[in-house]
Order: sequence, then structure tokens, then C-alpha cells
Amino acid sequence: MAKKSIETLVGLFVLLGLAAVVFLALKAANLASFSAGETYTLQARFDNIGGLKPRAPVRSAGVVVGRVTKIGLDLKTYQGLVTMELNKGVEFPKDSTAKILTSGLLGDQYIGIDPGADDKNFAAGDLIKQTQSAIVLENLIGQVLLSKAGDAGAEGGDKK
Repeated sequence: MAKKSIETLVGLFVLLGLAAVVFLALKAANLASFSAGETYTLQARFDNIGGLKPRAPVRSAGVVVGRVTKIGLDLKTYQGLVTMELNKGVEFPKDSTAKILTSGLLGDQYIGIDPGADDKNFAAGDLIKQTQSAIVLENLIGQVLLSKAGDAGAEGGDKK
């Protein structure tokens, strides 16, 4: 009888551990949103969205205030159109800016919103007009290499 109760406790412990692993995996992948509060939708256009993905966080002052819900291509402007849902209690002035930022040096990308100072706030469905696209590491490396190659060519021309 004692052996059966120990086996039952071990089984419960294993199930609890598996549930914890699933919970952590969902949180780490941004697939589980456990806040079921009311939200409103905003959109923003970016020249380059980099590696931004749906379900990426939207942050202001480092605090998660929403999630990216949809990413598409605006066929009129050929820019990336990002749709995001923000928590209802968090409202931003109409002159706020949206930037695509990276967590750490090579981490996941997210949208950062810097609040402006306008008296009027965004309404549901509005477009954030002031945006800054993602910084693509490959483009930066290419610019540095081209700059160095240009400097080396200029130095070689002066020695003649």
C-alpha cells in the first residue's frame, strides 16, 4: 500500500513538472498571453521590419503594453504594415513615435513606442505616422566595409 502511494506522488510530481515546462515554453515563445483585458488596435508603416514577428511585444519605457497581431505589405506604399493591439488603459498622444528595436545585441525584435506631447490621443484603428525602421546588422556591416574600402582607395590615390 505504501508503494502505491509513493508511485502516485511521483506521478503527480512528474505531471506538475511537465505542466511547468509547457508553461515556460509558451511564455518564452510569446505564444501564451495570459492577460485577457480589453485592447484597441493601432497600425504603423515601416520601410523595413527586419525580423519582427507576430506576437512580438509592444513596449513603452520597457513595459509591455501590447502585442503585434499582424504584419503585411501595404501595396500602395510598398512598406511593411504592422498592426498591434495595445492595452485599453494605455493611451498615447498622436505625435508618439514607433521604433523597431532589438532586445540585446542579437535578440528578438519588438516595437518601442515613445510618447509625444500632443493633447489628443490615438483612437482605435489610427496610424502611427512617425516611425523608425529596424536596424539591419548586415546593412551596417556593409556600410563599414564600403567606408573602409573607400578610405583605402583614397589613400592609394594620394601616394602617386
